[in-house]
Amino acid sequence: MIALRPAAERGHANHGWLDSWHSFSFADYHDPAHVHWGPLRVINEDRVAAGQGFGTHGHRDMEIISYVIDGALGHKDSMGNAASIVPGEVQRMSAGTGVTHSEFNYSATGTTHFLQIWIIPKFLGVKPGYAQKTFTDAEKRGRLRLVVSPDGAEGSVDIHQDARMYAGLFDGGESAELALAPGRLGYVHVVRGAVEVNGQPLGAGDALKLRDEPRITLRAGRDAEVLVFDLPPLD
Repeated sequence: MIALRPAAERGHANHGWLDSWHSFSFADYHDPAHVHWGPLRVINEDRVAAGQGFGTHGHRDMEIISYVIDGALGHKDSMGNAASIVPGEVQRMSAGTGVTHSEFNYSATGTTHFLQIWIIPKFLGVKPGYAQKTFTDAEKRGRLRLVVSPDGAEGSVDIHQDARMYAGLFDGGESAELALAPGRLGYVHVVRGAVEVNGQPLGAGDALKLRDEPRITLRAGRDAEVLVFDLPPLD
């Protein structure tokens, strides 16, 4: 089964300082057909205006991943972490038993464009944690680079779930393939550009949900940046 999730059909909220597109049900947007895909619970494409941001707020029992597309995202949390996240970096905050944090665009002029991704953890009540790593364009060029995994394999960021996230850059004749084990779910989100996934042409913001498919194949990219998820079914 392959199902297209068109970018234009996502939930949308524009608060002035924040323009956000929701791939899954979030806040005031609820669509029973798009609540989660396996443990993948949230992909919000957020644009935060200059000098604006999310004030201090709390989370618990969620793996929260930030993937910056343009600009920089300032982060502070109750664990004592203070960082700036820029394109090429992947940040993970394990909320666990509870954590508060803020996210801010400190630029005086530019917009911060980023993806906020939530993955439901396998275990509740874990100790909160934080990680941030850089993955260069060269590592992602023409291939799927593992950036998130349950065991930190290949230098990826680890999470408390049997889920993997890959990032890739594709243009022209570059292509890649990812095998999916029986029973696993696939999800492909196009960050920017255009690419063909399993024969389906996709543009920026589009996504594909895959079930009972042996592999994910990417080809014919045009300045494409892509995230690919290998997910367990949700128990």
